[in-house]
Amino acid sequence: MALFQERETRDELGLGGIRDSIADHLFPGTSTIQTRLRYMLFIPWLFQMLEGSPAGSDQLAAEARTLENRLANALKAGGEANGIIGRDAGVDLQRLPSSVYWAGLGTWGIRLFPGSTDNLFSSMRHLQRGRPRLRESEDAASEAQALQIWAPSLPSRPKDMLEAAHFRLTPDEAQFIIDRLVAQQPRSLLAFLARSGGGSADCDNIWEHPHLADFPDHTRSLVGHSKMFSNIMHGASLLYNLLLSELREKPDWIEKYQSRLADWRADLDMPAISAWSLEAFWQTIDHPAHRIRPTAKRFVTEWLAVVQTGGVGEGRLTPAASIVQDRERRLKTSQSRFANRAVRDRWTGASGVEPLSFRWSQAKSHLQDLADAQ
Repeated sequence: MALFQERETRDELGLGGIRDSIADHLFPGTSTIQTRLRYMLFIPWLFQMLEGSPAGSDQLAAEARTLENRLANALKAGGEANGIIGRDAGVDLQRLPSSVYWAGLGTWGIRLFPGSTDNLFSSMRHLQRGRPRLRESEDAASEAQALQIWAPSLPSRPKDMLEAAHFRLTPDEAQFIIDRLVAQQPRSLLAFLARSGGGSADCDNIWEHPHLADFPDHTRSLVGHSKMFSNIMHGASLLYNLLLSELREKPDWIEKYQSRLADWRADLDMPAISAWSLEAFWQTIDHPAHRIRPTAKRFVTEWLAVVQTGGVGEGRLTPAASIVQDRERRLKTSQSRFANRAVRDRWTGASGVEPLSFRWSQAKSHLQDLADAQ
């Protein structure tokens, strides 16, 4: 799974709320620890195998874990190598695929049950099994109202799923996922790209997408804001790493971050940065699931002001350095690497050094899986 994780997830400067708000607008239901798209079907299929069981919630949870471990073995037996959750950990796996994909299943409307996996196990015996069967009788109304767990149009699971499994989607499975995205997240970029077949774009950042001009207006505006925010705040992350490298007195690290910071300054589009509206940015990225703290907004505002005046220099006594150090100290208090030498000495030389990409890597992988369906 380390192959699929991004170093941007290290939120040393408290930008996670902003980052996730943007990502959930663009690619809702994704997360940085997701691997392959067919898990969005594997999980419902595995849990369907438990429906109708008279077992208690604890036993159901144990049986679900066993099924998820069997799935990992089946994927290996099917010849899959990359993206298998639990491939190496086996029965010792701490984070099950169901926990990785559970929120996304709800966001995409594949999971209709509103609670957690524990809630589901506690309620399983009271829920109807499988799809609703409406009959012309007085029972029809009660059956229709019965709480469903999964979308009624969920494709049937492969009969040999626990013997030899594959990540390759069938066309019907791919279409089901696209339909769910379009129905549940119609304004998202993920739904637009899934419907239009945008999975073949080989670019590192969404703003480099070859069909950017074809994006809906509201999405193209959000992507533009995302690019600006990522580019500007990347400098703060690089400076953070440089300052720590200097405190650790590591010449190689210092040279590396000085070079990267110089490259960042050289690549800045100062006219565009000067014209960028923070007020419009905050309005555009506002998301009901994320509350961006006033202190985070103040940090971004202060950093932007320094960037706009060309004041991001090197050294621990510059205004830019003070902004970064003050932000980290306030966030981590006694665990601040600037204030606590023991914590600083455990630092390995890189924290959040890559530009923010807002889960494009995971979205691109999912879109490619849709495009490869056969």
